[in-house]
Amino acid sequence: MKIVEILSAEEIRRTLTRIASQVVEKSGQPDRLVLLGIHTRGVPLAKMLASQIEALENVSVPVGALDITFYRDDLDRIGVRTPEKTDIPFDLTDKIAILVDDVIYTGRTIRAALNAVQEYGRPEAIALAVLVDRGHRQLPIHPDFTGKVLPTAKEEQVKVYLENWDGRDAVELLKPLDEEDTAD
Repeated sequence: MKIVEILSAEEIRRTLTRIASQVVEKSGQPDRLVLLGIHTRGVPLAKMLASQIEALENVSVPVGALDITFYRDDLDRIGVRTPEKTDIPFDLTDKIAILVDDVIYTGRTIRAALNAVQEYGRPEAIALAVLVDRGHRQLPIHPDFTGKVLPTAKEEQVKVYLENWDGRDAVELLKPLDEEDTAD
C-alpha cells in the first residue's frame, strides 16, 4: 500500500476549529447543542469538537457516545463486531444533536446512527459532522459539516488516527500499489 498524508495534526486542529464555528453559526443556540460521537473515532472527535466550541463560545456542550452495531444492515458483509457502550447521559428532547464521525463513505453507518438515536429520545434536529467525506454514497445521506472532501477510488482506504486512541493525529489515504509502483 502507498500511504499519502491528507491531514496533519495541525490541519486536523484547524479543521475542527472551522467545523466548530460552522456548528455554532448554523445552530444559533450553542446552549441547546449536544454532540453524539459514533464509536469508535467519532467519540474522541466529538470531545475535541466540544472543546473547540467551548473555547469559541464559553459554553459547555454535552458529549455522548453512540454504538450503532445492532442497527447496521450490513453486519454480514463487515463481520462480527464487539459492541461498545452507548452513553448518552443527558436528555435529547428539544436539543440540536450533532452526530460526529471520522469518515463518511456509503452512508450506512449514519443511517444506523439515526435509527439508534431514536431509542434515546427525540431531538428537535439532527445534523451530521464528519472529518472526511470520501464519496461513494449508497444512501441519500450528506453531512452538514465536512472537514475535508476527499474523492477516492473504492479500493482505497481512508485512515483517521487520533492521539487519544492511536497515539497520533493524522488522516492518511491508503492506495493499493499499481504495477508501476511494484516494478524494480
